[in-house]
Formats: sequence, structure tokens, C-alpha cells
Amino acid sequence: MAIIGLTIYWWHLGLFSNQAVLQSYLGQRRLIGPLIFIGIQIVQVVIPVIPGGISTAVGVILFGPLWGFVYNYVGIVIGSFINFFLARHYGKDFILHVVPQKVYDRYIGKTKNQTAFDWFFAAAIFFPVAPDDVLVLIAGLTKMSWQKFSAIIIFLKPFTIAAYSFMLVYGSNWLLQFIK
Repeated sequence: MAIIGLTIYWWHLGLFSNQAVLQSYLGQRRLIGPLIFIGIQIVQVVIPVIPGGISTAVGVILFGPLWGFVYNYVGIVIGSFINFFLARHYGKDFILHVVPQKVYDRYIGKTKNQTAFDWFFAAAIFFPVAPDDVLVLIAGLTKMSWQKFSAIIIFLKPFTIAAYSFMLVYGSNWLLQFIK
């Protein structure tokens, strides 16, 4: 209940829709800021209210490359574990509350061959172009073990997080030099 209340409060403050507000809010809370940021990352994975790239970039900007990466990683991994659990426990009906039918249909067909899906899932988690949160939910419907899922997320997710973090922050700075 507290998590729902906190999420609504953060939503009301604009933390999920405005990067400047998020930076200001976390910047004013030096000691608890990292925990709040990790909580925001968990929420943005489980309840897709903001594009993950925005909050990932904010983490690197606010906390620096190393700690921004660490806080992003912790929040995204915990959120992914929660999504896998929710999909496994509540099934397709739950997924269709957070994912459009068209998107669900695009990926559910890949689960017909479990071995092929496991490889596809691992590759998708590794490369920073896939809809990771959707695929985590789909994986929760398969026979993929918790151990395999955890290993894929823990060992392959850092590459995607690092790529997004640094592309969004440093890539945007690089592009801005041409606009100025």
C-alpha cells in the first residue's frame, strides 16, 4: 500500500514525466536520493509510465557514471524480477493490462520453442534495442526457470544499462555541440 501511495505521490510531483523535476527532487535528497532513485527505477520497470531511458540517463547525470550505473542496475534488476514473478503468478490477463494486445501477439509466438525463446530472450536482454520489460513479462509465461531468468538478467542486463546510460548522456551532449 505504501508503494502505491508513494508512486501516486511521485506521479503527482511529476517525477515520471519531467527529467528536470526528477533531477531537482533527487538532488535535494543527498542521503536518501539513491534509494528513491532505485525505487523510481523499480516502478518504471513494473508500471511503464515513463520511458526507461529518461530515468537511466538521470541516474548517470545525478550520481555519475559509476554510481548512476549501479543504482540503475539495482532498480532495473529488481523491477525485472518483480515483472517475471507477476507474469508467472497472474498470467496473460495481467500482462494485457500493461502491454497492448498487438505487442503481446508480436512476441508470444516466439515462445513455442522454449530453447529458441531462451536464446532470443538472452540476446534481446543483451542488446539495447529490445522491449526488455515486455519480454520479461512474456518470459514469465514460459517454462524458463527462475535460475536461468536470473542469470540472464544479472549477467546480460549490465551491457544494456551501460549502453543506454552512456548513449543517452554522452550521445546527447555530442549531438548538442552541433546544434549550438
